[in-house]
Amino acid sequence: MDNTNPPPETAPPEPSSPGPPPTSWPALTALEQRVLGVLVEKGKTTPEGYPLSLNALTTGCNQKTNRDPVTNLSEDQVESTLDNLQKQGLVTRVTGSRVDRWRHNLYEQWQVDKIELAILAELLLRGAQTEGELRGHAGRMEPIADLETLRHKLRPLAERNLVVFLGAEGRRGTQISHGLQSAGELDRLRVAGAAAAAASERAPAAAGTSSWQAEVAALRQQVQDLQEALRQVQDDVRHLKTSLGA
Repeated sequence: MDNTNPPPETAPPEPSSPGPPPTSWPALTALEQRVLGVLVEKGKTTPEGYPLSLNALTTGCNQKTNRDPVTNLSEDQVESTLDNLQKQGLVTRVTGSRVDRWRHNLYEQWQVDKIELAILAELLLRGAQTEGELRGHAGRMEPIADLETLRHKLRPLAERNLVVFLGAEGRRGTQISHGLQSAGELDRLRVAGAAAAAASERAPAAAGTSSWQAEVAALRQQVQDLQEALRQVQDDVRHLKTSLGA
């Protein structure tokens, strides 16, 4: 379904149905995970450039920060992935200008709030993470005051199988992943996560990252996001000039 000039990233809509939210999810391919993660991330961190053009989305998929693994996707690969996601109702093409743009429909499809979506986007972009890592990474999109706030958001997501604990919940070093993967992949991640948690428990207790260090890291990330947004705008302008024969 095509839309013309929808609003940028906004607060999630109120649920349209009183029924319980879903608890089972189709597995997403690695490319689908990356594309959805980028759409959410850019909608939150650089809303002035959202929805995204195909060129901007491809650049976002391939950027070297906040991505694991780093990819080198072509626009054809990203466009094909968008077509598949559109068939699933997860994205919408935005028409009405010289360059078509894309936005996600995840608030409606996954029935999550803004912080929950930020958490899922980080897991889609970087893979499995510990609670501390996840709070720091997702916090650049939506403020997460402390670990208890994060845990409060993780519990309903885990109950709905949108996130999966790869070890004992609350155990030092336990990693968290998203549930939009195949059973086989989740089993592989659980094995790797158990090994990582065991290694973390054997390591000497660290002093922990201080709050000012976290703030500095967040500010640095905001600068990187703004630089990336500027590059995307410049790329869009170059593509537009080329299409106009300028």
